[in-house]
Amino acid sequence: MQFRPYGNTGMDLSIIGFGGIVAMGVEQNIADQRVKNAYDRGINYFDVAPTYGDAEEKLGPALVGLRDNVFLACKTERRTKSLAEEAINSSLTKLKTDHFDLYQLHAVSSVEEAQTCLSPGGALEAVLAAREAGKIRYIGFSAHSAEAAVFLLDQFPFDSVLFPFNATMFCSGGFGPQVLEMAISKGAARMALKAMAWRPWSNGPDETIAKNTWYEPYTDREKAALALRWTLSLPITAAIPPGDPDLFEFALSVAESFTPLTEDERTAFENFAESYQPLFQVGDTPSMPVLP
Repeated sequence: MQFRPYGNTGMDLSIIGFGGIVAMGVEQNIADQRVKNAYDRGINYFDVAPTYGDAEEKLGPALVGLRDNVFLACKTERRTKSLAEEAINSSLTKLKTDHFDLYQLHAVSSVEEAQTCLSPGGALEAVLAAREAGKIRYIGFSAHSAEAAVFLLDQFPFDSVLFPFNATMFCSGGFGPQVLEMAISKGAARMALKAMAWRPWSNGPDETIAKNTWYEPYTDREKAALALRWTLSLPITAAIPPGDPDLFEFALSVAESFTPLTEDERTAFENFAESYQPLFQVGDTPSMPVLP
């Protein structure tokens, strides 16, 4: 497994993260096996959220004995101080840990929502208090709005941003370049979502193709590998693959032999990706499941 720096913290993370949804909705022994397999293959970055079904309840026991050797990230979709404080403590209990390496404001969808989080009595106050109490090491956010992400990066020194860095959205929707540029200028680490997302489902989610995804991912192995390599060729720290266990396993194999795209590969894949509808584009105020 390859590793990259998490900002200027001195920590190195695996270029693929384990999304908690991979452990969601299965028996504990299956969740344990999936976590152990990822860990044994070099994954040290694990990310989860309360909105991912029972993922916290499954990931906590699965990480017993491994916790001190991994970078554990969690999130809150709550926007007020009191509710975010409750969420932090609840997640700590479920995940059987006394601290998070990274805690994030989750799925911020508009500038107005971002303002609520940062205002007096907003969720950020709870996160800062938890950091002061030693419950959190680093602070970040995830967003599916380019405008919200740029606003947040400009208003507070976040340690990282978790954002959809995807070829179709980046090249066709103009969605991502401004966030990447702002994060670099502010010294925030960049973490990627939706690298392997292809397009919106035409007739709703199809679990015969992929589980746990609200969008249609690339399932053609050549295109899926190119999509993930395109994202990992950006100046980012890591990417979290879809929650589908088979696609996660495939992403691991791509990461273990990762090489940046050549210019010819990049041009050809971007020409292909631009012909499809982006999941998000500049100006969107998304309304969607709070999933990766």
